[in-house]
Amino acid sequence: MMTAKNNDPFVAQRADPFVYKHSDGFYYFTGSVPTYDRIELRKSATIEGLQDAETFDVWFKHESGPMSRHIWAPEIHYLDGKWYIYFAASQEDDIWALRPYVLECQGQDPLNDEWIELGMMQAADGDEKSFIDFSLDATVFENNGKRYFCWAEKTGGQFAASNLYLAEMESPIKLKTTQFMLTTPDYDWERVDFWVNEGPAVLKHNGKIFIAFSASATGACYCMGYMEADENADLLDRNSWTKTRHPVLQTDYDKKIYGPGHNCFTVAEDDETPLCVYHARDYEHAVGDPSVVPKTDTRPLEEIKQDPLYDPNRHARVMEVKFDADGKPVFELY
Repeated sequence: MMTAKNNDPFVAQRADPFVYKHSDGFYYFTGSVPTYDRIELRKSATIEGLQDAETFDVWFKHESGPMSRHIWAPEIHYLDGKWYIYFAASQEDDIWALRPYVLECQGQDPLNDEWIELGMMQAADGDEKSFIDFSLDATVFENNGKRYFCWAEKTGGQFAASNLYLAEMESPIKLKTTQFMLTTPDYDWERVDFWVNEGPAVLKHNGKIFIAFSASATGACYCMGYMEADENADLLDRNSWTKTRHPVLQTDYDKKIYGPGHNCFTVAEDDETPLCVYHARDYEHAVGDPSVVPKTDTRPLEEIKQDPLYDPNRHARVMEVKFDADGKPVFELY
């Protein structure tokens, strides 16, 4: 069983952690490496074992063109008998042109078998709005026999905001329906420094479906809320969903947990206890580390040191998810 009942990192320097427990009983872990230049996997029979598990680099960024910069937030999923990795990437000559991409494993051993590129995730026929701007943090889930794709995408204009979108999937690489906007930053806690909803993660409990998300900029203001719907409702109908009025996990100065977010959900070794895996820093003010910055980044050193994206110390942590009397998830730091 998971014995670590504390807020300490269980995998150091891995932001955007993603853990998937497969039918073989193993946990598969991936996340953003601080250099943002590769996709790494590891596996273990226990959650704690992931800390020291051997790492396997299964894919490296391109030198130029698409998929050559900002390899972010990979997730590994097992769909229709095959392994897939969804991740975001931009390009050296347009570093904010992030788009979602898909890899497919050519065998049943994702750590050692070959991965091939399937290209960019494809919008549904006739959908001219999906994946045309800053798009990232895709996740996949199933509900009532339908498979859904949920992702963050920024809309332009004066008040540029990162919203969460949802669509049904036709295949592992193509959407079936046009995008539905699940949530946009409505409240003050979602609008600190940047207007952001991102990093969706799906949890089901007692007939309800929850999509947790992260909000605001990536510093100490980063926090989590969630959307809630009945699992039998039409998930592509705005009226099916309600949003938490306040964050459900945020910086705790006493416990020195700063900017918790970009979580995923998995289960403990008992296959019952839900776990929230998230990242956070141990200090308030992020400091960029020049050693993880690409050589192509020619900004002055002082500017790099002020860039929270290149602070490598967002560590993966784990907590047990509890539920209140109304069946809503509770995220309590230890």
